[in-house]
Amino acid sequence: MLGFLVMLLVAAIIGFVGEALVPGAMPGGWAGAIVAGLLGSALGGYMFGGLIPSGPVLAGFALIPSIIGAALVVLLFGLISRAMSKAT
Repeated sequence: MLGFLVMLLVAAIIGFVGEALVPGAMPGGWAGAIVAGLLGSALGGYMFGGLIPSGPVLAGFALIPSIIGAALVVLLFGLISRAMSKAT
């Protein structure tokens, strides 16, 4: 159980760092940051796993690809939400 909580905490930190790198914001505070961190680490690991040296690993997350992936998730969310707000 403690490992799961540490994983969520690290995902939240990754999400907040990714959110700080890109203009825009993920809604939901901690929950949004956790989602951005989890999705970003999956996306970053898939896209950059072999290209970028993983660097430090914390709670199973390779930090450099995870932060880049979280920034991409926040950027994509911002683009989608802006497009949807203009459409209505």
